[in-house]
Amino acid sequence: MTNHNLFVALRDAFPADLDATAIETCDGPVPLRYSWRDIERATAMLANFLQWLELPPGARIAVQAEKSVEALLLYLAVLRAGYVYLPLNTAYQSSEIEYFIGNAEPSVVVCPGTSFSWVSKIAFKSGTQHVFTLDDDRRGSLLERAAHHSDRHIPAQKSADDLAAIVYTSGTTGRSKGAMLSHGNLLSNAQVLKDYWDWKPGDVLIHALPIFHVHGLFVASHGALLNGSKMLWFGKFAARAVIERLPEATVFMGVPTLYVRLLAEASLTKDACRRMRLFISGSAPLLIETFERFRERSGHTILERYGMSETIMLTSNPCRAEDGERRGGTVGFPLPGVGLRVCDDQGHAVPPGVVGHIQVRGPNVFSGYWRMPEKTQEEFTNDGWFKTGDVGKIDEHGCVVIVGRSKDLIITGGYNVYPAEIEGVLNELAGVAESAVVGVPHPDFGEGVVAMVVPRPGAALDGDLLIAALKAKIANFKVPKRLFVVDELPRNAMGKVQKNLLRERHDALFSG
Repeated sequence: MTNHNLFVALRDAFPADLDATAIETCDGPVPLRYSWRDIERATAMLANFLQWLELPPGARIAVQAEKSVEALLLYLAVLRAGYVYLPLNTAYQSSEIEYFIGNAEPSVVVCPGTSFSWVSKIAFKSGTQHVFTLDDDRRGSLLERAAHHSDRHIPAQKSADDLAAIVYTSGTTGRSKGAMLSHGNLLSNAQVLKDYWDWKPGDVLIHALPIFHVHGLFVASHGALLNGSKMLWFGKFAARAVIERLPEATVFMGVPTLYVRLLAEASLTKDACRRMRLFISGSAPLLIETFERFRERSGHTILERYGMSETIMLTSNPCRAEDGERRGGTVGFPLPGVGLRVCDDQGHAVPPGVVGHIQVRGPNVFSGYWRMPEKTQEEFTNDGWFKTGDVGKIDEHGCVVIVGRSKDLIITGGYNVYPAEIEGVLNELAGVAESAVVGVPHPDFGEGVVAMVVPRPGAALDGDLLIAALKAKIANFKVPKRLFVVDELPRNAMGKVQKNLLRERHDALFSG
């Protein structure tokens, strides 16, 4: 009987030389090196410990821990033991943790030692049986307990449809939802990306992303592990330190904010990137200016792709030159095996070039939201397509262009306004570094368009002049009724602008 446990597929991809370096840490006083054999032994010990706890089948293991190699090993051990991994953002506070633990009802919660007192109270109150600590310096009760267990372990038997992880959405509107991802979802996507992104023997990944998120935990980690590739591991992103290690690497994955920080360093040169094969960006829109500046400075064209917690990766710009060019402002083509269509409000497919709602299906698409059957049914069409909530179009080249989230759509005076269109025009104006556009309640128009603009260093922007410039470029109903020049835009851990916070901040702007 074939074992579809994701860990088995990752373990089978380990190189023949188990004593070769699999992960090398790049921050901290002394670099640490973990061999493939270390990964095998450590995950076995952790998996044996979890099974020794006699947890119920399908038990959830909730983890809120700072990034460390040991935290990654714990994730792999949870897969290996056949349980369900539940990563939690390290920025979550007590009320948020209380919701996630109450909703998921995990059997085990792992947290930093500094959080144990308050996290354990929440966990035990919700019925969690075990709370352990794990710090980013290889300390904590979890490792102490696991150290007493065998370093040999037979991976749990799993089917492709068995639940492997629950990833909670960011919850910018309403309650966060737990996306249920199976072993088959995760493995199919990792295998497709291995081929599509042309992973090669000898590739080395710079891993500088958080591992509580799909991008860092699944896309980056699975990619390196499934290719038997070494990882250069950064607990926290540091632009100058990353650039110093580029000559030893071939692949880098980042969010747009990381690329902006790399560009701020004079040491980012074509020579520093001479050995690099691939730079990938995702999790938030990449400004066309960042795309072009990075190509000029590094000699490399960033590959932008598109995915979400519920589906892992959906589309990607080409990796191989023979498959076409990478187009800035697009997220490329649907990945092999992924179906993608753009529909109008009635659910009918629209022609290329027409903006509509993006729907997808494929082996990477989740089965539904944890304990939310009504919400799950609402988010799938009758013929089985998942409604992503993203608005976009397919351009003349067949590339997917994301216009924004459907919840960000502004309806003002009966007209539909897509913020991304206005932001694109604003970002091209002299002195503008970036912008964000939202809709807020308006007594006459239903919603009023409001813009926030961040100036480039040294630039002095005048809001009235910017609005005047917009009036010459876009229809008047799209022009912001108010424009604010701000120092920065609020972002989440993955670099996405938190438009819900901007809407809340200006909610009463037009009242009274």
